[in-house]
Amino acid sequence: MPFHVRDPWRLQYFEQVHCPAHVDIAIDDIDCWAWFPEYHYIYDKLHVARSQGVACGTRMDVPVEFPVFAKPRVNLHGMGLGSRVIHNRKEFVTHMSDDMMWMALFTGSHISTDCAVVNGNVQWIRHAEGFPWVGAMFKHWIINAADNTELTRFLTRWVARELPHYTGMVNIETIGGRIIEAQIRFADQWCDLNGEGWLEAVVGLYQHGVWAFDDSRRRDGFSVPLFAAHGVVPRHPSSDVQARIRALPGVASLQITFHETVPGEDHFMPPGGFRLGILNCWNLQAGFAAREELAKAFADVEIMIPK
Repeated sequence: MPFHVRDPWRLQYFEQVHCPAHVDIAIDDIDCWAWFPEYHYIYDKLHVARSQGVACGTRMDVPVEFPVFAKPRVNLHGMGLGSRVIHNRKEFVTHMSDDMMWMALFTGSHISTDCAVVNGNVQWIRHAEGFPWVGAMFKHWIINAADNTELTRFLTRWVARELPHYTGMVNIETIGGRIIEAQIRFADQWCDLNGEGWLEAVVGLYQHGVWAFDDSRRRDGFSVPLFAAHGVVPRHPSSDVQARIRALPGVASLQITFHETVPGEDHFMPPGGFRLGILNCWNLQAGFAAREELAKAFADVEIMIPK
């Protein structure tokens, strides 16, 4: 199984997918960075901002206008680590460091887009919209069946220009139709919602350099997280409880997204809360109901659920 997975809860997606031993598919940015040094520039958020012609810079380039959004130039762990809105010059001087960059503060829909790319040409694309909550957390995601024509056109052109010789998967995050970051991998949180045969198509892309996937049965999917307040790292729910939740109507998968033997501060989590699990489902209300059931398995922590 040469899908290289660092988190054990991802294994459920890849264990039954045949992949030749010589085909290596990176799931985590740490591996992408190590294996593909020629594409390090894709992980440089300053480069990504400049590639779109948006206002941006380093701590040496004081913005003309505020507010701006500041974050590490390279962040291989995600979860919005170190990111913040900077409202004025005083905050800029106080909080900007040499490893950070700033860019214009975008507003609008937050969308994660997966692309299958062959020699810089996008062969398949799908958009998932996130609904922001607080502290860099999301209420839930909708993995849309419908296309976003304008965003697809923009990202297709950007990939062709920035990755003209690349073959593989690309994930791009946008806010208001402008790119905030990109990775040479796919979003593994909801890959099971892309449909039967999709992971086999990913193997074919990396093995043969071609994309072959019947996407005619695409339908909306939903990814619903469960958060708790930072502090105690609880025990995992029993296997029986997890099996019962996975069997609920409309539920596609359950991920318990933390290591019960690792201290809380050693997990890469958003500042607003500690992510306990993720329910992928085919119906949003079914996802909410399954989240309520999952929350009951964590009686010893302070559960956080959006109103």
